[in-house]
Amino acid sequence: MTPSGLESKPPTIADVARVAGVSRTTVSHALNGLGKVDPRTRERIKQVAAELGYRPNLRAQRLRRGQAKAIALASSMPFAVAGGTSRLGFYMEIAAAAAESALLHDYALVLVPPVRSGSGLHSVDIDGAIVVEPDVDDPAVAQLRERGLPYVALGRPVAAGEEIPYVDLRGGLVTEMLLAHLREQGARRPALLIGSGERHSSVDAREAYGRMAERHGWPPIVATASEEGGEQAGYERCVALLEEHPGIDAVCALVDVFAVGAVRAIRESGRSVPGDVMVATRYDGLRARTCDPLLTAVDLHLDRAAADAVELLLGRLGGGAATASVAAPPPPRLVVRASSLRAGPPVSPPLTPPS
Repeated sequence: MTPSGLESKPPTIADVARVAGVSRTTVSHALNGLGKVDPRTRERIKQVAAELGYRPNLRAQRLRRGQAKAIALASSMPFAVAGGTSRLGFYMEIAAAAAESALLHDYALVLVPPVRSGSGLHSVDIDGAIVVEPDVDDPAVAQLRERGLPYVALGRPVAAGEEIPYVDLRGGLVTEMLLAHLREQGARRPALLIGSGERHSSVDAREAYGRMAERHGWPPIVATASEEGGEQAGYERCVALLEEHPGIDAVCALVDVFAVGAVRAIRESGRSVPGDVMVATRYDGLRARTCDPLLTAVDLHLDRAAADAVELLLGRLGGGAATASVAAPPPPRLVVRASSLRAGPPVSPPLTPPS
């Protein structure tokens, strides 16, 4: 029962201390898991606090501890590819999972728009950040370094000497899985279409494609497009590819928005998908699931990857080792759909591509 006189205003820590018959310091220690408080006393204090409806002042706690209890999710990746007009793409799927994971540890997640220039990460009160697929000379990383804040990467860092914890999205394996599937479906002149930056997904894809081309005797056909251009950039680059290499029979467009543009370019050239040219992409998101035809893609287990990134960052905030450590979500899974299916029903592919 709430004691009389407390109804007119929210109960304070002093009220809890008076009703529990202990000092305010003991209440503070009991409710925050600090100091040496007898377990029975701690439980009694918690019960009294609950009965009174006491809620701690989180802002005051953060000021005392010198913590914001907030982490940021940041990237220099433009929304044209990370989210698009729907704002439901790659970046936002990561954000939803990371926010849930952070909250389980009593941290808030601050979603920072694509960091290109301006205040960006300088204007938010955070303890650290997760940087999604950092590019070489990534502006988000530069701003975090200027502030002296710890960060981790979701996707392998590509900058020389960059030794930070990261979540491995297995860029090379993902590309080999897609190319192995396209070859299985009859591709003999597949082209690779990637972003023009140096994110790990592009770097690893280029290397994996080179290995596969040499192994199978494919003529190497690699094209790049600016991420800023979104679907239109993928469309225009695929138009040029088809003119330069009319014998192309598959396009592995790592950026899903490029893949949508590629489908449009192929059809406008008078070819069919997948009959004349197959299309596959890396990220099994909304675009892959709503494109016509539906796009073959890869389940990257981004929910687990995001949770792993949160754990890595909180480990650093808790005084974990500063040297690089790597977390790996479950192995990527190929999701076969109509855009690449020529021969027979979809099959469950091996976790590693055949040699």
